[in-house]
Amino acid sequence: MTAPPPDEVGNVSDEVGNNSDDLGQLLSILDLERSGDDLFLGQNPPKVSTPRTFGGQMLAQGVVAAARSLTRGNPPVHALHAHFIRGGDVHKPIEYHVQRFRDGKSFANRQITAMQDGEELCTMLVAFQDNLAGLEHAVRIPEVPHPEELPTMGEQFAGFEDKIATFVDALHPIDVRFANDPSWKLREAGRSLDHNRVWMKTDGPLPDDPVLHVAAMCYASDTTVLDSIITTHGLSWGFDRLFAATVNHSMWFHREFRFDDWLLYATESPVAAGARGLGSGRFWT
Repeated sequence: MTAPPPDEVGNVSDEVGNNSDDLGQLLSILDLERSGDDLFLGQNPPKVSTPRTFGGQMLAQGVVAAARSLTRGNPPVHALHAHFIRGGDVHKPIEYHVQRFRDGKSFANRQITAMQDGEELCTMLVAFQDNLAGLEHAVRIPEVPHPEELPTMGEQFAGFEDKIATFVDALHPIDVRFANDPSWKLREAGRSLDHNRVWMKTDGPLPDDPVLHVAAMCYASDTTVLDSIITTHGLSWGFDRLFAATVNHSMWFHREFRFDDWLLYATESPVAAGARGLGSGRFWT
C-alpha cells in the first residue's frame, strides 16, 4: 500500500467515561463566554479527577481567547509559549485577559493571562501568521503500526485500574493509541524506553473551525509529553512516587491540519536535571 509522504504539522516542547460525551465536554469548555472585547470566561468540565486545572485545558482555552480577539482577518496560529505560575481551582471559572500586541496585515500577536481570584495562573504569548509560499522540509516520520491496529486506552488500562486511577477517571475526549507500551506496562515488565510514540485524534468529529482543531491539539499535547522523562528511568505514574507539574509549554504549528484525523505524536526527553525534565515532541499527519 502506498500513501503520500506524511507532513510534520507541529512540534512541542514542555518542561515539566463515555468518550463521545467527554468530547462534548471539551467542546463545551472551549466555547468561552465573552465578557468584553479582551476578557473571556472559561469553565472547567464537570468531570475532573485532579485537584488542579489541567494545563492542556488552559492552553486550549487561551488559544481560543486569543483567536476570538482577532479583528483583521483570521490568520492561523503559528506559535504559542506558555508559563504556568500556579495551579487552578477546578471548581471555579478562569478569566482569560487578552492584550493586543500587534494586528498587522498578515501577522497578529496576543498575550493571554489566565486568572482566578485576582491571581495569575498562566501567561501565554500566541502568534498568528498567514501561511505563505517558501522553503519546505521536515524530518521523517517514525515507522510505527497504523493506529487502528493498536489497543485502545481502555484496553491499555485493563488490569491497572487501581494503580493509575487518576488517568482512568480523567476526561478522555482524545482517542489515544500507544505504538509502544505505556509507562505502567513498561514498569511492570522492568523495562525503560527513551521515547514515546502515540497516535491521537479527537474521539469524534470536530466543527470545521481551525481554531478548535488547534485548541484540541493543545489540550492533547500536554497528556503524554512528559512520559519519556520517566520511562527513560524505568519509572511509571501510579507505581513510583512522582510529582510532575508543567512549568513551560511551547508549540509551533507548521501546516494546517484536522485533529479529528489521526496524527502521530512522537516525543522524547533530551535532558533531566535539577528536578526538571524537558520533553519535546512532533506531530505528523
